Amino acid sequence: MSRAGIGRVGVLAGGPSNEREISLRSGRTVHASLLRNGLDAVLLDVRDNVKSVVEENRIDIAFIALHGRFGEDGTVQKILEDMKIPYTGSRPEASKTALDKVLTKAVFERSGIPSPRYMIFEKDDFKLEDCYHLGYPMVVKPHLEGSSIGLSVVNDKDELAAAIDKAFEYGELALIEEYVAGRELTVGILDDEPLPVIEIVTKDNIYDYKAKYADPETKYLVPAPLDEETAKRAQALGKSSHLALGCRCFSRIDMIMDHSSRLFVLEANTIPGMTERSLLPKAAQAIGLSFDDLCIRLIKNALTA
Repeated sequence: MSRAGIGRVGVLAGGPSNEREISLRSGRTVHASLLRNGLDAVLLDVRDNVKSVVEENRIDIAFIALHGRFGEDGTVQKILEDMKIPYTGSRPEASKTALDKVLTKAVFERSGIPSPRYMIFEKDDFKLEDCYHLGYPMVVKPHLEGSSIGLSVVNDKDELAAAIDKAFEYGELALIEEYVAGRELTVGILDDEPLPVIEIVTKDNIYDYKAKYADPETKYLVPAPLDEETAKRAQALGKSSHLALGCRCFSRIDMIMDHSSRLFVLEANTIPGMTERSLLPKAAQAIGLSFDDLCIRLIKNALTA
């Protein structure tokens, strides 16, 4: 398929979620790339008006650069399917499952994918002592947010209640997870196959919102300095997680390797960031695929999937 045959691309960005500003960054970067490569592309800042905006702009395909709820949970994907507009990324069910940390944990358990031990707390119906067996430190996070929004690392009992209250600011369920000390790794998936492993090195050993988007000291080692056998294990685990969740074409699987070289999957991202700091583009670059070529690849995959 030639670039001329792609048609008009609508880059959907913004959205109503807590990741709106991050999404706009991704959308602007993708849009600039498509224009640079001679495509007919329009940047569409959407909230809950996707159907009307898509109709008004008469797009032929949607490049989804939305992060978090609405854009990454299957809602937009279902709207586009009903409109018979092809779109980048995973289908509605896989999108919904991957964004929901509780549903993701269930899939990992059924599929034998190693993941940190956890508890699920329902708002107004939990006992703090039920999670004490996980030990300290522990990680507390909302079940429906990305970009580490609402995440806390709890070092002792005195910090636990506040961390859970913070998670409940974002929804009715909180995930309390054992903290696995080790090396932060991520495996990008493209064409349902793993890309080179990336290691993330942060100042405080916590890859939170600040480390992801603001801290200049956060380092990304591409490819990760791992022995060949360990790198292959991480790639295989990334691919099996992607497939177990039913993701389509691309995703990014975050994991941690403990001090005994055991790998644990933390979560999956069905719409990874597409900014200058983003990890999927860095992994693609490691195999010689430029950012521009990556954007074109994702569009063409959406048109042929």
